[in-house]
Amino acid sequence: MRLLYPLLLAVLASSVVSGRRDWAHHGAPMFADLTVREMKAVRAYFHGLPQLGLTDARSKTLKKNSILLIELHLPRKHEALRALDRGQAKPQRQARVVVQFGNQTKPNITEYIVSPLPSPTSHEIKTFKGNRPIQFDSRPITATEYVHIVAILEKISTKAQKILFETTGGFSFTNCTNRCLTFSDIAPRGVGPGERRSWIMLQKFVEGYFIHPVGFEVLINHQDLDPEKWTVEKVWYNGQYFDSVEELVAKYEAGDVEKAKLPEHDDDDLYSTYIPRGHSNTPSDIHGPKLVEPQGPRYHIDHNFIEYAGWSFAYRVRSSAGLQIFDLRFNGERIAYEISLQEAIAIYSGDTPAAMQTKYIDAGWAMGTSTFELAPGIDCPEIATFVDLYHYYDTDKPVRYKNALCIFEMTTGMALRRHFNSDFEGGYNFYGGLENTVLVVRTTSTVYNYDYIWDFHFYQNGVMESKVSATGYIHATFFTPNGLHYGTKVYNYVLGNLHTHLIHYKVDLDIAGRENSFESMDLKFVNFTNPWSPKNTIVQSKLHRTQHKTERSAAFRFGKKFPRYVHFYNANEKNKWGHEKGYRIQFNSHAYSVLPRGWREENGISWSRYPLAVTRHKDSEQTSSSIYTQNDPWEPVVSFEDYIRNNEDIVNQDLVAWVTVGFLHVPHSEDIPNTATPGNSVGFFLRPFNFFNEDPSLASKSTVIVRPGKDGKPKVQRWTPEVVGHCVTDKPFFFNGTYAGV
Repeated sequence: MRLLYPLLLAVLASSVVSGRRDWAHHGAPMFADLTVREMKAVRAYFHGLPQLGLTDARSKTLKKNSILLIELHLPRKHEALRALDRGQAKPQRQARVVVQFGNQTKPNITEYIVSPLPSPTSHEIKTFKGNRPIQFDSRPITATEYVHIVAILEKISTKAQKILFETTGGFSFTNCTNRCLTFSDIAPRGVGPGERRSWIMLQKFVEGYFIHPVGFEVLINHQDLDPEKWTVEKVWYNGQYFDSVEELVAKYEAGDVEKAKLPEHDDDDLYSTYIPRGHSNTPSDIHGPKLVEPQGPRYHIDHNFIEYAGWSFAYRVRSSAGLQIFDLRFNGERIAYEISLQEAIAIYSGDTPAAMQTKYIDAGWAMGTSTFELAPGIDCPEIATFVDLYHYYDTDKPVRYKNALCIFEMTTGMALRRHFNSDFEGGYNFYGGLENTVLVVRTTSTVYNYDYIWDFHFYQNGVMESKVSATGYIHATFFTPNGLHYGTKVYNYVLGNLHTHLIHYKVDLDIAGRENSFESMDLKFVNFTNPWSPKNTIVQSKLHRTQHKTERSAAFRFGKKFPRYVHFYNANEKNKWGHEKGYRIQFNSHAYSVLPRGWREENGISWSRYPLAVTRHKDSEQTSSSIYTQNDPWEPVVSFEDYIRNNEDIVNQDLVAWVTVGFLHVPHSEDIPNTATPGNSVGFFLRPFNFFNEDPSLASKSTVIVRPGKDGKPKVQRWTPEVVGHCVTDKPFFFNGTYAGV
């Protein structure tokens, strides 16, 4: 009977894990992005409502009612958990629809929740916390608006044709072939709410045009829905301001303007191109290392449900913001309900008006839809599973982004853990090690000049890492001597402008259940009489724990000392050793605040005040930003500060950690042509802290142990077949373990 009892417990535990797995798999479709069929059905439903008067989004007029965005509307958490934790029926799928009503006396933006999918029959208005209205001027720029911006730039450039031609050595905005000009527009669009005024800078239209400014910037007021009423409010040329293009032209002709003359353009010596140049000692006829899967993938994918080495989770890529993970479990136990990208910002400084105005808030550029194709062998290993993504944003039909997400397992080239146990006599007692393999889910966002690489890494020991790597072209403006206070000269007439990247994540933790608490840990020095040498004193560190009982207490400000450990735990669930089961967040970040608290645009990014803030979960606090913040950061429709203003109790509650990571980037000559990823990656780890009884990677059968045999030969103990083959190595595993003088 004593032998049967442990066996019975093992069978019951296995049954529980299996049941949890089935429920997780059952619930994963709740979080799947809308299908093409669902998007088309929602569009057809809305266009079938005559009272809305909808027309095509890509029609040429701005005075129209049209759909801007269709994406998944997430179910309420408690409804989703009934399916995930009890196997009950899933809540009906719903869509979020954003409609621009421009063809009416008072234009507005209205959001709707549409259901049920895939065959919608009803809709209701979606509101934001506090019932804040969405200002029409806060809407993102659409393709149609860009058509009209190009048209007014053609008129402007025609007036300034001679200036542009002489400055650039033959480039023009119109009537050009291979010597054309293009533009980049700057946001936010104004200096206060209710404005829609954009600084636009001209650039040479060549590969990497972002780092080819020509010294001509113009401020356009494009608030009116009739583009014929748009006006030019200011012009900047080579360090000088003018009230109109006509004033610039007149003073230029009169010789009253300091002229700029760019170096002669050479297509064969283009500094912004990827074409190799310079000397390299790396052989060009030999390929570098590649990842292989000798027996195929070890992870399993079923639509948006992924399983790997004890992990299971669902994923989606939200059109407005990007990659999200849901129902994250290890061995069937949920660790987090949601881990999701919320926002990415880049706040710049500079001497030109475009530079000093640039405060990019990327959800306003539909960061989630900028998920373009990934290149095998570069963006992801060739062995990766590539997934197509579909978005409905500023379009009249769903758009397919081929191979825009990838999933793969990789080796890190470093042991997850290892130990060499020396006998201190030239030999060893044993060697043990486990290779570190990790599952990666990756997508990218190319928001004009910058490329963000978004990763979630899942390790065998119950650790999850969220990571973002920045690359792409720097945001560059025309060089002026005063610009050196705000950046670095990286080429003739080119200033790389200093800026700070901040990334915001939502981490909805459910550690062994929804009732969680939060504490921080620091060290304090203590000194006391040495008990075994009373004439002396011992000085050492002592653990100091602080339980944070309210939201304000758990909102850590940039500029203040940040705790060494931040720990989320379930006071009602303990591990084998009597410790509360918990996870901690470990930061990999160099972030700092980007604007003074309450300063104009800072109101729209109030989350950037805090590297970490902890709040109680509310379905009404789903996101920390919105697609409207970019063009109205002064009176944002979503204000993160509201989430902690009521200072609610956070002891034994359903908690959400809001995490800010980032880094300062002072551009340098090595950013030409592109910013490289090494040193430009930040993020955070979720690390178990007494959640398990021991390291869960002990379950891995990839461990290798070597002991010296009685015959002096090493005895290798392994639980998986040794991999020998032309695609890995033609040499068998070898280990000697001895060391001696020579």
